[in-house]
Amino acid sequence: MNIQIHHYLPGRIRLHYDRFQYTSRQAILATTLIAVQEGILDIDVNPNVGSFLIHFDENILAKDELINLFKALTEKYLEDEQLLEQVKDIPESESMFGLIAETLAKHYLKKWFLPLPVRNFLLVTQIFPRILKALYSCLTGGLFNTDLLDATALTVSLLTGDHQTASNINMLLGLGEDIEEITKRRSYDNLAQQLLAMDDKIQKVEGNIEETVSASSVKKSDLVVFRAGNQILVDGIVHHGEGMVNQASITGESLPVEKKEGAPVFAGTIVEEGEIFVSVTSTGNDTKVNNIIRMIDNSQNLKAAAQKRSEDFAQKIVPFNFLLTAVTWFITKDITKTVSTLMVDYSCALKLSAPISVLSAMQEAAESGISVKGGKYLEAVAEADTIIFDKTGTLTCATPTVNAVYAFEEYSEDKVLTLAACLEEHYPHPLGRAVVNAAKQKNLIHPEFHTKVDYIVAHGIASTLNGKKTCIGSAHFIFDDEGIPFAGEAEEIQKKETETGNSLLYLSYDGKLIGIIGIGDPVRTDAKAVIENLKNLGILQTVMITGDTEGAAKKIALQAGIDKYHAQALPEDKVRFVDEEKKTGHKVIMIGDGINDAPALSAADIGISVDGASPIAGDTADINLSHDGLQSLVTVRKLGQGLLDKMYFNERAIIGVNSFLLAGGVLGFISPTLAALMHNTTTIGISLFSMRPILPKGEEEK
Repeated sequence: MNIQIHHYLPGRIRLHYDRFQYTSRQAILATTLIAVQEGILDIDVNPNVGSFLIHFDENILAKDELINLFKALTEKYLEDEQLLEQVKDIPESESMFGLIAETLAKHYLKKWFLPLPVRNFLLVTQIFPRILKALYSCLTGGLFNTDLLDATALTVSLLTGDHQTASNINMLLGLGEDIEEITKRRSYDNLAQQLLAMDDKIQKVEGNIEETVSASSVKKSDLVVFRAGNQILVDGIVHHGEGMVNQASITGESLPVEKKEGAPVFAGTIVEEGEIFVSVTSTGNDTKVNNIIRMIDNSQNLKAAAQKRSEDFAQKIVPFNFLLTAVTWFITKDITKTVSTLMVDYSCALKLSAPISVLSAMQEAAESGISVKGGKYLEAVAEADTIIFDKTGTLTCATPTVNAVYAFEEYSEDKVLTLAACLEEHYPHPLGRAVVNAAKQKNLIHPEFHTKVDYIVAHGIASTLNGKKTCIGSAHFIFDDEGIPFAGEAEEIQKKETETGNSLLYLSYDGKLIGIIGIGDPVRTDAKAVIENLKNLGILQTVMITGDTEGAAKKIALQAGIDKYHAQALPEDKVRFVDEEKKTGHKVIMIGDGINDAPALSAADIGISVDGASPIAGDTADINLSHDGLQSLVTVRKLGQGLLDKMYFNERAIIGVNSFLLAGGVLGFISPTLAALMHNTTTIGISLFSMRPILPKGEEEK
């Protein structure tokens, strides 16, 4: 496969390919084949611009080796029909110009070669379904509607003997409907294609080894594991283990269902308790396509208020078309002028441009790796004035590191780190990943010799080792909830580490404190600039809420430019603060990544999760950001504001142009055929404008 390096940073590379040389299906196949290679952490493809974005471990895979992997993807792989059949692809949209040419050719060929009686008979057979459709619309959707406008214009033209006008109007109506359908379908297809190109991570099990891999690389019969808080990403059968699964998104059941060996599980459901090992029956893209279809369908039930207003206005204005038609006939007694007023209405363009604008904005977000679950969330982001941030993994780097390990009793630092990694590997969170990575770097092996682990939200992890209770977590969890004695030397360590801004994990065994781990979690390099940009875009207040200590919270808040912060907060404190801000009239965005952030994400006007968030946080959030850092938050704010600007512009343009056409019909200088042509052209033009990107080209690369 021919590729060029567009941008490179250690561990991160963007490659471009010729999108005219390779189909989107081949590009998605390439991501699937590359994703399974050792050292690949994450890979995304953007078929619209022809680019791959890859995160990789340079300790395992060098840049040149990565390039060679792509070069090795020859026609043998990319043109293999069996492989391509496994890749779900969006069919190429039809050509509008081809459709126009075909329709016009058929229309004039019939006019030139068919006898007049045959042409008239065909015309009546084509118009009759429109009359039936108008009657059905009147019975089911109200007396006044656009179908009745069209049918009335055609019927009047036929009855007055103006078959030429009726034929031209019928052809233009059909052509307009076909083009509108292509335009709308293209918006759906583009959005679906971008969502399909996104990928998730999954825990794959081989023997005693557990590995985080791309969900698209999982095959039928593979063994994967899901634990409390995880979203199930495949369809499968429980191989072993036991858990309680929330299936409300699939079956509508309000209560979690117990899953044991032999029980089926479905993609899109969530493990609320326990741990289940699943044998895969349907793989990533098979289930993901269904989820995407459901998401796009659901997005139409989450319309922006501006979209609803446009559609309501479109429906209410139709009766005035009929009123104008009646007045025109009463004053002029001119059938041509009367029919001209029937050929122009506001509702077609309003009802079509609004959803296309929303779908186009959602697709543009998806191109930047941002998943938006409905148009109303883009509008809400545009109108929000307050943003509440979680700290760890949101404002701070997603890969914090262990800076210090303190051991007590008879334990060594390596033993403390080994036990901590053994527990933390089951519930990936930025602090937990730091512990696991630190143990890996020191080649500390931590076999599974403990019992089942339990995750206590916002507190820590508990298990049993050699019959003794073992816990790791926050000071509140260890000392207050578990009642572990607070050693004198621990107080000095706590003071020293918190003053430097380090987060602390405490490890206890058999009722005693045996270790403290200090984890440095530096602020994201883009945090300060992003927050300044958000304020320039109209955000009035930025707040950070964290369960961390006062020292760590203050340090990060100052570095990031946050207006105010709250430290040592529990999940219920975050929810309470969100509710208080909403009660004072603020429109609130909550952004977080952990299981403990899920209640606040749900309580906010808009919940946003960052890349690497726990599955339950991602599922709760209304918008999921990409791995390109907090800059995606600025992108989604601009998209929301741009969407509203575009929809308001469309409304003014539609009302202005169609008012001019109506006036032209009444005054007699626009014929019915010309009115139909100009009306359909305007509708199609505004629909195409609605599909144009909101952000300047290339901004997603920044």
